[in-house]
Amino acid sequence: MILKYFYDKKLAQASYMIGCSATGESLVIDPSRDVTPYLQVAQVEGLQITHVTETHIHADYVSGTRELAARTGARKFLSDMGDDFWKYQFVDENTVLLRDGDWWMVGNIRVDVIHTPGHTPEHLAFQITDANADKPMGIFTGDFLFVGDVGRPDLLEEAAGIANTREIGARQQFHNVQKFKQMPDYLQIWPGHGAGSACGKALGALPSTTLGYEKLFNPAFQIEDEDEFVAWLLDGQPEAPRYFAQMKYVNKVGPKLLSELPVVPRLNRDALRSLLDDGALVFDMRDRAAFSQAHIPGTINVPFSDGGCVNYVGWFVNYQEPVYILAEQDAIETILNNFKAIGVDHVAGYFTLDVIQGETASLPTIDAQTLAENLSQFDVVDVRGAAEYQSCHIAGAQNIPLGYLPNYLDSIPRERTVVMQCASGYRSQVAASLLRRYGFQNVINLNDRIENWSKLLPTEKA
Repeated sequence: MILKYFYDKKLAQASYMIGCSATGESLVIDPSRDVTPYLQVAQVEGLQITHVTETHIHADYVSGTRELAARTGARKFLSDMGDDFWKYQFVDENTVLLRDGDWWMVGNIRVDVIHTPGHTPEHLAFQITDANADKPMGIFTGDFLFVGDVGRPDLLEEAAGIANTREIGARQQFHNVQKFKQMPDYLQIWPGHGAGSACGKALGALPSTTLGYEKLFNPAFQIEDEDEFVAWLLDGQPEAPRYFAQMKYVNKVGPKLLSELPVVPRLNRDALRSLLDDGALVFDMRDRAAFSQAHIPGTINVPFSDGGCVNYVGWFVNYQEPVYILAEQDAIETILNNFKAIGVDHVAGYFTLDVIQGETASLPTIDAQTLAENLSQFDVVDVRGAAEYQSCHIAGAQNIPLGYLPNYLDSIPRERTVVMQCASGYRSQVAASLLRRYGFQNVINLNDRIENWSKLLPTEKA
């Protein structure tokens, strides 16, 4: 058996290819929308991608299942579990619908289907048995079981607005864990996400684990009481990015093929002025220092240098309206591909650095030492997540998680100078530029790390 691991750092998302060396067939599990890496690896390994599947309808990125099937002719294997609301809508004659207990062969490799609801109602795990063995090797657990964590059960309620589902999902996760406790310790576990994903609250950074190790050290396996497990799992989950609801919809009905998307045109400064006057959403993707020094008023700075920039873009886009980007010419194609990964397909144009000439604005910054010496002169807004804020925050700081900021503009004083703060200066820079877009003039970014401000400034816990 051939096993290949793919990891998208910006989304903390893992996908896999298993191939049968004897027959040359292969299966891709949970592919991302950019299918180029799978095609390249298949060619190098002498494999044909004949099967493609996914563990569930994803919320945090656009699935590449439809794209990969269209490019290779691979047969799609999709969950038929869950209620009618969670049925795939791009099923065709080249699709096999899966139920708990089903199995199929990829060459001489057996794939067994295990229904693991909780993160989502239709969620599946795939157990793999190699051709030369009479016992399974491991399980692709998707968003059920991670290294050191289990998948959050509240996304349907938080992101998709489906009421009264979080506790049901948490109890399903408890029963999944009890079922996996009965399985052999030697089984390898290949999860769908790593550290940094919003699909759990404490994911480990290792790419894989064993079930025996998780039984020993994963908190989910230590809690025997169901009610206690539910309370633990629901507590402290990170804020669900707003775009998750759109991803659920897109991945259920079937994403557009990349070949169907229009070419994004380059636009000039006059177009930029007109668009900003009309309230268009323009993301300036340059680094923090460049934006702070000079930028076009009304643009939002989401520095592309950070691998997770698309997560922040996803908080603010309206999928029914066009967006625009400003960046160096050499970065445009990569940025567009990153936007497509979360379904931001309606990019109506881009601007290059020549538009930043003449009348531009600057964004003031401050370091922790200066803030400490003048703290009484400022109001501090902490844009980290609630759990981060509760663990340690600057005394008196108001907490508004970055993605919620547009909903709480009225709670931020306009008559005083506001310092935006996070753990590194990245999110707070996004927040400061966002406030400037909404007309706040007295905004400063704390361009410093938590290691500094937590020592130099008075702090407290919630």
